Amino acid sequence: MSGKHLRQICILLAVIGLAVWGYRKYGGEVGPVGAAKAVPAIPVATTAAILEDVPISLDGLGTVTAANTVTVRTQVDGQLLQVLFREGQDVQAGAVLAQIDPRSYQAQLDQAMAKKAQNEAMLANARRDLGRYGALLKNEYATRQQVDTTQALVNQLEAAVKADQAAIENSRVLLGYTTIRSPIDGRAGFRQIDQGNVVHVNDATPMVVITQMHPINVVFTLPQDVLPDVIRAMAAAPLEVTTVSRDGRQVLDVGRLELVDNQIDQSTGTIRLKAVMPNQTGLLWPGQFVSAHLVLGVRRQAVTVPANAILRGQQGAYAYVVGADSTVEARPLTLGRGDESRVVVVAGLAAGETVVTDGQMRLKNGARIEVGASAAK
Repeated sequence: MSGKHLRQICILLAVIGLAVWGYRKYGGEVGPVGAAKAVPAIPVATTAAILEDVPISLDGLGTVTAANTVTVRTQVDGQLLQVLFREGQDVQAGAVLAQIDPRSYQAQLDQAMAKKAQNEAMLANARRDLGRYGALLKNEYATRQQVDTTQALVNQLEAAVKADQAAIENSRVLLGYTTIRSPIDGRAGFRQIDQGNVVHVNDATPMVVITQMHPINVVFTLPQDVLPDVIRAMAAAPLEVTTVSRDGRQVLDVGRLELVDNQIDQSTGTIRLKAVMPNQTGLLWPGQFVSAHLVLGVRRQAVTVPANAILRGQQGAYAYVVGADSTVEARPLTLGRGDESRVVVVAGLAAGETVVTDGQMRLKNGARIEVGASAAK
């Protein structure tokens, strides 16, 4: 064998060795140079848009306020003989809360009544004298001066009797103030003054604060943009307001919208509203922070999707809609009001179309998907 043939055989063996090495290294993958690999489908979760009746509602943060709060103070000076309420007790309007020593005020009333009786007796006598002087004047047995003087005395005593009556009424009022009564139905707070103390009209410390608990108010705020919707709905029918605990786990009471404030807070761009709650269960307390759920109406047979199907971009809201060939389209949507779980789609989607609810971050227009799980409706 010549040297030339030997070199050719060595080159052939080298080529075959390289081919075998490449086959083993790359797992036998052979094909045309530059051929593209198939793009795998992206696993996602999907669900179908459905038709359902959706409450049109608004949520705001609010504070519970008492319909009436009264700070009970004494209106006369005296010793506090009795305290007749318990702290935290529910009291009715007119219920006796405390008793102040009435003896000095009873004496003033008795004195005023006695003074009136004295002046009434003097008035009766002056009127008889006036009648006698009037008869004598006709026969010129009395002078005109005597008649005029007696008439003036009668007028003076009549005025005195009226003043005495006013003094009697004032004394009765003061005597009545010695019995302290609740002006409203409500719940008594802490007792601020103990029995036996001397109380004064100008004392800074009140005896007790009475707070009305049934019904009770909830004042909450909403963005000014929803004001036209609220006014239209309020004109059509009474609006229901549900009060919910701040964590959203417990419904505290259901009442009605009573008032929309007459001006918008320009610093926050919000409007205040007031709802009245029966509060028969007593779960609402003045000063409590709550969430208010205002229902404006019901949208019948609206197209809805889960809230997690909606994405936000520079052009607004959109969702990935699944086509018949298992590819997706990023479709812009016009949304209505919704809640934390579902969103109303006003335009851009029809009932029955499928949208992606999980895995959207890996998608783009035309991407092929594989449904890995079905999202709950």
